[in-house]
Amino acid sequence: MTYIPITPTEREAMLTAIGVSKIEDLFQDVPASYRFPKLNLPAALTEMEVAAELGELAASNETVRELVSFLGAGAYNHYIPAAVDHILRRGEFYTAYTPYQPEISQGTLQAIFEYQSLICALTGMEVANASHYDGATSVAESVNMAYAVFRGKRTKVVISPAVHPQYRATLRTYVQGMGLTLAGDTPETVTSDEVTAAHIEPLIDENTALVIVQYPDFFGRIYDYTALIEAAHAKGVLVCVAANPIALGLLKTPGEMGADIVVGEGQPLGIPLSFGGPYLGFFATRKQYVHKMAGRLVGETVDNRGQRAYVLTLTAREQHIKRERATSNICTNQGLMALASAVYLSLLGKTGLRQVAELCYHKAHYAAEQIIKIPGFAYCFDTPFFHEFAICCPRPVAEINAYLLEHGILGGYDLGRDYPALKDHLLIAVTEMNTKAEIDALVELLAEVRRD
Repeated sequence: MTYIPITPTEREAMLTAIGVSKIEDLFQDVPASYRFPKLNLPAALTEMEVAAELGELAASNETVRELVSFLGAGAYNHYIPAAVDHILRRGEFYTAYTPYQPEISQGTLQAIFEYQSLICALTGMEVANASHYDGATSVAESVNMAYAVFRGKRTKVVISPAVHPQYRATLRTYVQGMGLTLAGDTPETVTSDEVTAAHIEPLIDENTALVIVQYPDFFGRIYDYTALIEAAHAKGVLVCVAANPIALGLLKTPGEMGADIVVGEGQPLGIPLSFGGPYLGFFATRKQYVHKMAGRLVGETVDNRGQRAYVLTLTAREQHIKRERATSNICTNQGLMALASAVYLSLLGKTGLRQVAELCYHKAHYAAEQIIKIPGFAYCFDTPFFHEFAICCPRPVAEINAYLLEHGILGGYDLGRDYPALKDHLLIAVTEMNTKAEIDALVELLAEVRRD
C-alpha cells in the first residue's frame, strides 16, 4: 500500500466523508481477479537497511572521483563550483514546475532569461531557447527548424561525418519519414586525411536546407568555418554549428563566422557527468528565425506598475494551442540544468571562462607533446586542436585502455568503434582537472604498454 502520511483517525474521517468503509472499497470497479495480485517482491526493509543496500550498489561504480579521467568524446570532467549545486537545491528551483503563470513564476522566468542571455553572449547569436535535452537533440532540432524555414521545399541536409556519432545517430532517427536526404554521413569512409570543411562544400547544392558542422569537431580539431558558411549562404543554405561551450570562451564564436544556428551539449557548463545525464542541449539562432525555433523563450517586459517583469513568449507552438502547426513536439524543459549552466557562467564570468579554456588548451597540448615522444605514438591529424586530440597507437586501443584502468586511469575513446578506418586511434581529452602529475603518469603508462 502506498505510504500516506496521515493518522488512522484522519483516514477514517476521509473514508466516511466519501461514503466507504475501507480503502479496498475504492477498487470495486476493478475485476476481483486483478484487484490485488501477488507480487514477487523481496521482504520489506527499513529505511536504514535500504540506504545501506543502495550505498553498497553505488560503491560498485567507478567514477572520476576514484579514477583519473582522460575520456571525453562529448562529456567532460570539469570542475563545478560548490555554489552551483547549492543554488540548484533551493526548493524554489528544485521543485519548480513549468512557469505558465508569470505572476507566481518570476524567479524561474528570470533564471531562464539570464540563461538565454548568457548563451547568446557565448555563441555570438541573437536569441536562444531554454532548452533541449542534450547536444544530440539540439542538433536534430536544427534540422526541424531549417525544414520549417524552407517549408519543406528543400529536402537535403549535409552533415559532416566529423560531427559526434551519437548526434548523427539521433538525427537519423529524427528524419525518418520526413522525406529528407542526409549527405556526408559516411563514417565508414573516414580516414585521417579526410573530414575537413573542404570535403563538405562540394555536397552543398540548391536543394540543401542545412549544413551541420562541429566546432571543435569530434576529433578535437579547430576549423574556421567562415568560408564554408559564406559558400553555403551563396546558395541560400542555412548553417548549424555544434559547438563546445568551453571552447567558445577562447575561440572565435560561430556567430562571428556567420552561422545561422548554434547548438551544443551544455554538460561542460556546471553539469556533472552523472553516468550520461540529465544533460542540456543549448540552441541559439538569429532573430529572423525565432518563430521557427522549438522550445520555450522567456522575454523581459514591464508590468502595469512599470516594474521589470518576465513572461513566456512564443510558446504556443508546442505547449499550448497550435499543436498541429508545431515546428517540434519538444515541450519538456531541462530547466534545472539550464539554471546550473547560468549559475556556472555567472560565477566564472568572461575572464574565468577564458581561464578554464586556456587551462584545457595548454594542458592538452602539453599531454600531446609528451605522448608523441613515445616511439609508436603519433598525431593522427596535423590540424590545430582545443583540448581533445587523436593519437595513432601501436597497439589496439582496448588493450591500452585496459592497462590504464588497472592503474586507475580512465583512458580515451576508441575511434575505431565509430570509424572503421580509424582502428587503433585513441581520442584523448584533457581538462583543467588533470594535473601535470596525472598527465606524466599517463605518458609513463603509455610507454610501458608500448613495451609490453
